[in-house]
Amino acid sequence: MSTKPVLVTGASGFIAKHIVRELLESDRTVRAAVRSPARRAQLEALFPGAPVEFVNLDLTADEGWDAAVTGVDALIHTASPFPSAPPKDPQDVIRPAVDGTVRALRAAQSAGVTRVVMTSTCGAIYKPADQEWSRVKTREDWTDPMGPKTTPYEASKTLAEKAAWRFVAEHPEMRLTTINPGMVFGPAMDEHYGTSLKLVEQLVTGRMPMYPRLHMPVVDVRDVARMHVRALAHESAVGQRFPGNAGALSVPEMAGILAGAYPEAGLSGRVAPDWLIRAMATFVPLLRTAAEGLGLNADVDGADAPRQFGFDYIPSRDALLASAEFVRAGARSTKPTR
Repeated sequence: MSTKPVLVTGASGFIAKHIVRELLESDRTVRAAVRSPARRAQLEALFPGAPVEFVNLDLTADEGWDAAVTGVDALIHTASPFPSAPPKDPQDVIRPAVDGTVRALRAAQSAGVTRVVMTSTCGAIYKPADQEWSRVKTREDWTDPMGPKTTPYEASKTLAEKAAWRFVAEHPEMRLTTINPGMVFGPAMDEHYGTSLKLVEQLVTGRMPMYPRLHMPVVDVRDVARMHVRALAHESAVGQRFPGNAGALSVPEMAGILAGAYPEAGLSGRVAPDWLIRAMATFVPLLRTAAEGLGLNADVDGADAPRQFGFDYIPSRDALLASAEFVRAGARSTKPTR
């Protein structure tokens, strides 16, 4: 095993913190890229005395990238904008996602770092141009970034991943694997858990009085981290996409699981009619993403990763409950930050 560090971009993110822990538990050293001293402090608090060094990087600026990749063994690129609501200008999300990915790959290639694992999403898979919404998608599918139901976030991740594969095609020495998780649940490592757990927070605190008929793939953050780190050790993973999905759940199903686990919470159990979600989305930005997913089977075949990397998924129900327990026990009064 190499003694050189692994560079993790966006290292203060919900998923990335688990990746850092997984790397350290695998006896790897880490070079953690963050955007600010406050984000560095989050990691220092989580991993006191661990072999973690820090660099400051920004997806939108060239400064620091060449130095960050010098002397590393591999790059795990997780950094990407993850807005809680659709931006007014989609390019506010798309541009940094695509440019940041190319910037990271270009710096790695220039430094002779050829092994890259990139965090993508099932959102880059489950809205193909054929609009066959009813079928289960596979890693062979691609979301249409210009599709009428594609959100800015899904477009940004699709275009960023496509840019990565184009770069690799032009530089065949580069060895890329992408990890494409669905909705990522599971326990956060601290109160700075970002956008990913906001849905669980709204559900378990009763802030969502009715539930949209959204159906989405679900995976535990601990499995997502495991997939990233094990991909580094599997040469057979090079050139592959690995959807992460332990089993799809609808929002009403999630609410039912939480209502059973926490009967004292008094969750409503009411399913919102589609027309109401679409009407409210005009005025409530948080519902715009929900409106675009109504009637879509977002299920993606996630069987390849556990088969190739040798693990069993944490069940979706358990991932959801782990998130809910964290929110209830430790973060109910803390405003999430990315």
